[in-house]
This record gives sequence, structure tokens and C-alpha cells, in this order.
Amino acid sequence: MLLVKTLRSSTFRLALIAIAAFGMIVAAIMAYVYFGTLAYVESRLGTVGDHDGFTGMIELAMAAVAALLLVLAGLAAVLVTRRTVGRIEQINATSRAIMLAGLDQRIPLRGSNDEWDRVAENLNQMLDRIETLMGEVKQVSDNVAHDLRTPLTRMRGRLEKAYHAPRNSETDAALIGDTIADLDAVLGMFASITRISEIETRARTGAFRVLDLAEIAAEVVELYDAAAEQIATRLSLDGDREVAITGDRDLLFDAIANLVDNAIKHGRKGGQVIVSCRRTDGGAVISIADDGPGIPAEQRDHVFKRFYRLEQSRYTPGNGLGLSLVAAVARLHGAEIALHDNAPGLKVELSFPPISAK
Repeated sequence: MLLVKTLRSSTFRLALIAIAAFGMIVAAIMAYVYFGTLAYVESRLGTVGDHDGFTGMIELAMAAVAALLLVLAGLAAVLVTRRTVGRIEQINATSRAIMLAGLDQRIPLRGSNDEWDRVAENLNQMLDRIETLMGEVKQVSDNVAHDLRTPLTRMRGRLEKAYHAPRNSETDAALIGDTIADLDAVLGMFASITRISEIETRARTGAFRVLDLAEIAAEVVELYDAAAEQIATRLSLDGDREVAITGDRDLLFDAIANLVDNAIKHGRKGGQVIVSCRRTDGGAVISIADDGPGIPAEQRDHVFKRFYRLEQSRYTPGNGLGLSLVAAVARLHGAEIALHDNAPGLKVELSFPPISAK
């Protein structure tokens, strides 16, 4: 079966064309050698002698060499083409299996580390990435459905109750207010998704300017100071007074605000949140540290996914998009984001490249 496919393959036809071209070159060389040899012999011995035996030997040698070259070239073409077609068939078989069964199939490797193994490795890595993305899409879809179901169910319940109850201006006003609040939460969720997508498509790099990161952090601390005081949390800012970076001021403000808001909400009540900015040889670093319960090490790689929440029942306020926005802003600015154990609590660090790198 494989031999039939080999003989019918376009690779084999190309190999035959190459062999034909090579054969023509070899034939021309052999003809040149043949007639040149005859001319040399005749010039030395003349034409009166009997050269038939010598001529026959040369012709036989030429024919044997031509036949040998033809056989060897044909065998080489078949073997090379068979190997190529065999690897292509493995890729095709895996592709068909993926279409029929799912993304868990992978192209087998032969361990030869040749170009076909490298192609197979790249395709397998691509399949791994696609499988991961598909899993994330499914998880996001499930989380969106869950997060939408709760407010929509509440709104429907209120409206149904109001429909069957007698009209009351105060009750109706409260119902309308609660419904508007739920609708704002839903609209806010979609606004966050849209903004993250906009950032990830790098549509906002035109607003990049040289900024003072410490100044932005000070504004965020001032904004959230009252919210921290309500739960007796001490919110403070330290580090260098001027930290220059290149970026979008609004996006950086939102990212830092999200991190500070998370630190206040999920940190220890009556604890402390420290925002620190400092210059480094390689650029700038801002960190937000709290002394709360922190995030388990095995979940730190997942918290930046959209709609991912540590509280799996998803009954606490929030939609799991805050850290996704932070990660998108970090990628846009070429910054690295890292989560560290603050012992106790969590420390989030954003490391920005130097201005000259932008």
C-alpha cells in the first residue's frame, strides 16, 4: 500500500524528473568520453587497425555504467520518496484521528532528530497549544454562563414578583434600582472583556508616553485609601519618588488599581497593603504586597486566565477579569508579572523594561 502511494506521489515524480536531468548530464559526459577515447585511439593507431574489440569493450563498459547508475538512481528515488511519503502519511493519519476523535492525538516521533522529527515536534507543540486554548475557551464559556445566570435569574425573579404584585412606588423603585445594579454588573463584565481584547490586539500603543510610575501609584493609593480605612487596613506607598517608564497612563492606572483593590479585598482585615516603586538597572519595578491568605502556589499560573477565581462556587462578588486585565496590560508594555509568597500574604511584582528598549 505504501509502495503504491510512493509510486503515485508527486515527490516521486519530481525525483524521476531530477533523475532524468541527471541522466542526461551523465549521458552527455559518457558520450564525450566515448567519442574522445575513439578519436584519441585513431589518432595514435590510425584507422587501418582492427579496433572493433576495443570499441566493443568501451561500449559494454559504458552500457554497464549507465545501467548501474539508472538502477541505483531508481532505488534511491524509491527509498527517499518512500521515507518521505511514510512520514507524511503519519501526519495525515494523525490529522484524520484528530478530526474524528479529538485533540488528544499526537504525531509519533522516530527519535532520529531529523527534519521530519522537528516538523512533528512543532506540530505536536501546536496541537498542545490549541488543546490548551480550547480548554480555556470552554472554561471561559462555562464561567460566563454561570456568571450571567445569577444576575439574570435575580432580575427575572424580581420582575415576575413585581408583575404579580400590586403596584407600589417604593417597592417598584427598589426593584428598578436592584435591576439596574445587576445590569451594570453584566455590562461591566462585557466592557472588561472588550477592553482586554483591545489591549491584547495592541490597539493602544499610540498613547505611550514617558511616565512617572511612582506618581501613578501615589494616585491609586490616594484613591483607595478610604476603602482601606473602612476595613482598618493600612495602605501605604514607599520606594523611589520618581520612576520613569514608557507606557499608557490610563492602562497602567487601571492595572495598578486592580492589584491594589484585590490586595484590600482579599487581604487580612486590619492588615496592611504596601505599594512600592523602585528603579532598577534593567528598568522599573512596582510591587503590591499584602498580609492576607495569599494564593496557593499551584494556582498562581491560573489566576491570570479570564474568569478564573479561587472561589470555585463563584458566589462571591467579582467576575475574575481583574488579573486578566493586569496581565494584558503587562504584555502590552513588555513587562513581566510575577507572584511571590509574602509570608504571610501575596506579593505581586510588575517589572518594566528600560525606556531605551521602547
